[in-house]
Amino acid sequence: MKPAPPPVKLAADALGLAVTQPERIKAPEVAEQLRRLAPDLLVVVAYGQIIPASVLSIPRLGAVNVHASLLPRHRGAAPVAHAILAGDRETGVTIMRMDEKLDHGPILAVGKTMIGEGEDAAALTGRLAVMGAELLVATLESLDQIAPVEQDHARATLAPRLRREDGELDWNVEAGEIDRRVRGLQPWPGVTMPTKSGPVKLLSGHVEGDRYVPDVVQMPGKRPAPAKQVLGERNA
Repeated sequence: MKPAPPPVKLAADALGLAVTQPERIKAPEVAEQLRRLAPDLLVVVAYGQIIPASVLSIPRLGAVNVHASLLPRHRGAAPVAHAILAGDRETGVTIMRMDEKLDHGPILAVGKTMIGEGEDAAALTGRLAVMGAELLVATLESLDQIAPVEQDHARATLAPRLRREDGELDWNVEAGEIDRRVRGLQPWPGVTMPTKSGPVKLLSGHVEGDRYVPDVVQMPGKRPAPAKQVLGERNA
């Protein structure tokens, strides 16, 4: 089965715009195709490959990136998850000029927001997507008037791609860390908790004093259900 096309492609198709989806941005034919298009500007959002100089040098006005963190904090593929995992109270979006390094270029604009109590990565990503789109439009409208600000590279932290094993829960860690993991790893890879009946997905919960209390869990092949109902029945 083919994967569903991304929303950008669907929107472009609806507007009658041509869409190209190269598998490898470093392939020589990609740069050649972009040169023929002669773009004024490149805009990059949540792109999973490092873009080479051969591409970045093509547009007349350069390339800008919308990144879902307050750079230089949380450079990398999973900034939203890592902001929650780190216990950050504040995050946001950064519009930056791109260079060949990972989330390294000078900053054009920043939007900040508090991370809500109990907010998970899925909900936070949705909010940041709206913030990022609005900030991008405002930035592009005044691009020629903005003086880029170099990042403080000494303060940079990394937010590497999440792995499936990141979701394996250790009940021996303190309750606050469990809460951050459950919220930060939604929707993928999610947190799996061990029970006497086997692994169970832990979808949400809350901290009571020094203990973490599951609220909603999901057994393999089943729908989400109240934790008391499922774990009680299974004598977890």
